[in-house]
Amino acid sequence: MDFQVVVLAGGTSKELVPLVSKEVPKPLLPVANRPVLSYVLEQLELSNLKDLIVVVEGEDAALRVGGWISGAYVDRLHVEVAAVPEDVGTAGALRAITHHLTANDILVVSGDLVSDVPPGAVAAAHRRHDAVVTTMLCSTPISGPTESGSAGAKDKIKKPKRFNIIGLDPTKQFLLYIASGAEVEKDLHIPKTILRAVGQMDIQADLMDAHLYAFKRAVLQEVLEQKPNFHSLRQDVLPYLVRTQLNSEILLNGTPQAEENGHEKFTSRGNQAIISQILANASTPRFHEVYESIHNGSPTAQRTHKCCAYIASNSKYCVRLNSIQAFSDINRDVIGEANHLSGYSFSAHNNIIHPSADLGSKTTVGPHCMLGEGSLMGDKCSVKRSVIGRHCRIGSNVKIVNSVVMDHVTLGDGCSIQGSIVCSNVQIQERVVLRDCQIGAGFVVSAGSEHKGESLARKEK
Repeated sequence: MDFQVVVLAGGTSKELVPLVSKEVPKPLLPVANRPVLSYVLEQLELSNLKDLIVVVEGEDAALRVGGWISGAYVDRLHVEVAAVPEDVGTAGALRAITHHLTANDILVVSGDLVSDVPPGAVAAAHRRHDAVVTTMLCSTPISGPTESGSAGAKDKIKKPKRFNIIGLDPTKQFLLYIASGAEVEKDLHIPKTILRAVGQMDIQADLMDAHLYAFKRAVLQEVLEQKPNFHSLRQDVLPYLVRTQLNSEILLNGTPQAEENGHEKFTSRGNQAIISQILANASTPRFHEVYESIHNGSPTAQRTHKCCAYIASNSKYCVRLNSIQAFSDINRDVIGEANHLSGYSFSAHNNIIHPSADLGSKTTVGPHCMLGEGSLMGDKCSVKRSVIGRHCRIGSNVKIVNSVVMDHVTLGDGCSIQGSIVCSNVQIQERVVLRDCQIGAGFVVSAGSEHKGESLARKEK
């Protein structure tokens, strides 16, 4: 399969402060004690897509990510790590490395995607339809803890995340409309030619653009060159290609055509012919070609291109680590309902306790928990639905619920950690209470202090 893969791994994302730092850029954030980037790389390897460019924002972050990949994937993947400036956006990142793209088709995937959907299935659908772009759509994930973890408190209810508005043809193979972010609150403006050509459109608000795209390389490079103001694949490049698919501006005798203004008129006879043709060929619709044939030779003749959708099964797991809440959700899921993604073998108690970890007397580690290599726990501790990293030192009478504790953390006696994220090398002194907090790497939390809903971190030098 002649595909080249670009993994947009990011860098020190502002949305993930204080979890990310110069020492731990976004691609290396741990999910079940593995870098989040490893989940994408292993899915690509399973699909036999092994020629990769991993794009990282910032030179220092690229060096760290490249060093990790070299050790973890030697002789398994052919990976080139490319550094791009920070805040260039996804389109800008591709524009910066476009001279490295040589294959006929390019698969672009976000490095923060944790999913069990085979990328090869998206690539195959793209080839099957001879599409200009194919985007993977999946069910909108829900967010939030399934339990509060504190006695007497009401359970927290999972809530849907921000959604897209997606327009699909009746067979759900072709992408006709997409709006995301702030646009979902506005009125829908759908080109008339799309509606007239397809006959009907299925509008859905329960699908998420998973940031996994297959592009024709020549088209992607042309759009990036001709539209230098395009910053984002999701908000600029994809909507542009979808919007212009029945009056394509791309590769049309070398001359760009004007975008549709929404006022083009068609005869009712022509419109009926389109709909009849679609109904007669419902199993393999090609409304793009029908549209071309009806207008062939007319003054309004236009070239078309196909924008396709690959919709993942509802049974598949597909979430992006693009927020602090998502970081907590994904860590909990990968040791819970999506534990097949973890790569670990779970015990009879449905948890993972590394053989080198040591538990004190009357200490319990419940189901859907993970205790990393070399970590030590004192007496009478309790861990529920949490991930604890490597080489942590945890005192006695410590309670950890719905939390992520990264590597080399020290927790003093009598601490209570709930709904929180504790980054690497943090020292939490005795009798500290944390609820819904994030503690940045290397921070020291004073003995006996209580914190709720706070973000504590050292100032960057």
